[in-house]
Amino acid sequence: MTLPHPIPYQGSKRKLASTIGLYFPPTIGTFYEPFAGSAAMTIYAAFNQRAARFVIADSLDPLVTLLRAMVESPETTASRYRAVWLGQKTGDSEYFNRIRQRYNERRDHVDLLYLICRCVKNSVRFSKYGRFTQSADKRRLGMHPKRMETAILGTSSILRGRVEFRVGDWLDTTADAGSTDFLYMDPPYSGTSVGRDKRYHQQMRRDDLITGLRSLRARDIRFALSYDGATGGRRYGPPLPKDLGLTQLLIQAGRSSQATLNGRKEETLESLYLTPELSRPTCLLSQTQEPWLTAGVSRAIS
Repeated sequence: MTLPHPIPYQGSKRKLASTIGLYFPPTIGTFYEPFAGSAAMTIYAAFNQRAARFVIADSLDPLVTLLRAMVESPETTASRYRAVWLGQKTGDSEYFNRIRQRYNERRDHVDLLYLICRCVKNSVRFSKYGRFTQSADKRRLGMHPKRMETAILGTSSILRGRVEFRVGDWLDTTADAGSTDFLYMDPPYSGTSVGRDKRYHQQMRRDDLITGLRSLRARDIRFALSYDGATGGRRYGPPLPKDLGLTQLLIQAGRSSQATLNGRKEETLESLYLTPELSRPTCLLSQTQEPWLTAGVSRAIS
């Protein structure tokens, strides 16, 4: 079985998972992903038997409901997605908008899955009131139901009976984590939490993030944090404070899709912050991996 990926949205760490996974602890009791999104890192960790138990959490209730449904009711979820996808008819340019309106009224998790799959560049956008606002990508119809079914069944097979689902603030959903556990966090970046380009239903103030990280450090929690970076020489937010005692790695994340849309060819570097005991990879990169998966320049800020 190949690594399943049923929620294909822009910003997912699916392609970087094997690089980030190099810095996971060798033993993990419970693996927490409190900003789950597509849960790509949990799926990767479960597929590769990196932890005994998993906690998937997010502040967006329909997204957690969707992930739970994929694991606990995979056939029903795949069937419902198929029905929504097959509702698209040639010449009906308003179908996506009707599903978007229905989601904004009912918050149905399968409608959300269709919108993520069909929207422009899989790049979700929400209003300040939590309404899905992104438009349809007119070049494609979204993931085919057969491919979606395979991805959902694969996700269920590796996670069922090993995962707990939670909805809420990231510090609340990880409050029971201990020193033998591990958190992977991918919160909204500074560049998507300020200004007009707000991509998520709930934003993350940098000061709140730093305060939360300090509380995790005080509890001796091991974690890896993907946060900000640079594209084409432009940085998105300053480095996190040195007194957190974290190690910062810059990982090559490939070409910026937003720059490509604007006619530019720019490479993206993403910052990965690690607690001190994780600053050395626990295994070596395979020689068969693609060059863009290798970690870039590492810089200790502790």
